[in-house]
Amino acid sequence: MASPTEDFHAFFDRHHVELSRLAYLLLGGDGGRESADDLAADALLAIWHHWDRVTGAERPLAYARGVVANLARSQIRSRIRERRRVALFWARPAEHVDGPDVPAVLDVRAALARLPYRKRACVVLRHAFDLSERETARTLDISVGTVKSQTSRGLAELQRLLREPGVRAEGEGGAPEMLRALSTGPLQRRGW
Repeated sequence: MASPTEDFHAFFDRHHVELSRLAYLLLGGDGGRESADDLAADALLAIWHHWDRVTGAERPLAYARGVVANLARSQIRSRIRERRRVALFWARPAEHVDGPDVPAVLDVRAALARLPYRKRACVVLRHAFDLSERETARTLDISVGTVKSQTSRGLAELQRLLREPGVRAEGEGGAPEMLRALSTGPLQRRGW
């Protein structure tokens, strides 16, 4: 029988990359891969501190995804507060960028970053990570009905954002297909 430390190391090895990808997409690419890796490391540290609770959970990976989602939400809120303080300090509004002139994957990431957190989390978990509505609800600690409505509204808003002039991410598959490609394509090739 393996020790708790060995069990945790095995869990870390199996899921660190996926948790980093989830953090990256939930953060909307803000801060880059390093920020996502840091967030995943913080989540795994929190998980280690409560390893007995995690191992007792029905679905340890869902528990870990929930920790990542909560930390991402906190980080986003913190960044928003910091940006507001800076804007108030300089007494001028932050510059708005309509969108980068980059390939379609970056357009999808930019559109994701513009979604409110809960819509973004539901869309990412449902379509980039192919979680069921029930698994998504457990991960975010919300009802299945909320997952359905937030995913539907998030996809509609994402598709609207992707149809804006200058965005190259339009395609036959729509936003869900682009999200699947985002989860399995460029991120995978970059070692994620």
